Amino acid sequence: MPTIVNCPTCKAKVEWSEQSPHRPFCSKRCQLIDLGEWSFENNKISAPITSAQEFSQDMIEDIEAMMAKNEDDFLNNLSP
Repeated sequence: MPTIVNCPTCKAKVEWSEQSPHRPFCSKRCQLIDLGEWSFENNKISAPITSAQEFSQDMIEDIEAMMAKNEDDFLNNLSP
C-alpha cells in the first residue's frame, strides 16, 4: 500500500511515489509557494545553529575529505 502524505502547502493528499514528481507537494505551484515562503524567511529551521567549536577535528576532516571528493567528481564530469 503506498504512503499518503499531506501537501505541506494546501494539505491535499499526495501519494509518495514516482507517480508524484513534486512530492511531498501536490503540484509545482505548491512547491513554488513553499520555496517563496523560505526565500522571504517566513519559514525557519527551529534548531539553533551550532558553532564550529562543537565539531570534533575528525568530523571536520571527514567533511573536508567528502567535499574534496565531490569537487573532484564534479570537475571530472565537466565536458571540454
